[in-house]
Amino acid sequence: YKATGSRMSDDPRSPATVEELRTGLIVQSGNDAAIILAEAVGGSEPQFAEIMNAQAKRMGMNNTHFTNASGLPNPGHYSTARDLAILAMRLIEDHPDYYRMYSQKEYTYNNIKQPNRNRLLFTDPSVDGFKTGHTDAAGFCLVSSAKREQPGSGSSRRILSVLMGASSENSRAIESQKLLNYGFQNFDAVQLYKKAEPVGSYQVWAGQAPEIQAGFAGGGEGR
Repeated sequence: YKATGSRMSDDPRSPATVEELRTGLIVQSGNDAAIILAEAVGGSEPQFAEIMNAQAKRMGMNNTHFTNASGLPNPGHYSTARDLAILAMRLIEDHPDYYRMYSQKEYTYNNIKQPNRNRLLFTDPSVDGFKTGHTDAAGFCLVSSAKREQPGSGSSRRILSVLMGASSENSRAIESQKLLNYGFQNFDAVQLYKKAEPVGSYQVWAGQAPEIQAGFAGGGEGR
């Protein structure tokens, strides 16, 4: 499939499976895989971009607009660091099975082995994603994610960084590592309430009981 930029080298004479395309998209940043998958789901790449825009709006990505599936430059194609962080966290939380693929360090398809461009996967064992990007217009970009044990708490926490506009592949890795380290060293996650335990009693009007105990369904952490 003809596509500019990074490719997984799909061979039209031997069509790839959805699983192969998905892995090529995630690990190899395959623009050809992105276009093939977009056309399969949306009928065409522009139609799939509209599906992306509708989903972005539902997720609260209010400063994002997609015009293609590959991320290649286009006047109407843009996003922000905050919106990319929203997208990354939603994928981590809502699709953990897919997120595991982002830590894969290399992928071989069509007898061509390509490494994951996220260098932090090779230098920091706490990093398990996320995604690189590069165009002349945007520079070298990296959304990175790491999960580390929090000393003395018996729990772990995740920090996400979004770096955009770096001058080189080496620079984006170094500066992303700095951001992650700064976050872990200078901020703590404090558990305010435990999951599924009552934190207070509240009066109920015209109920079967005069008051009800309430708590949090998820772990209540303050930052």
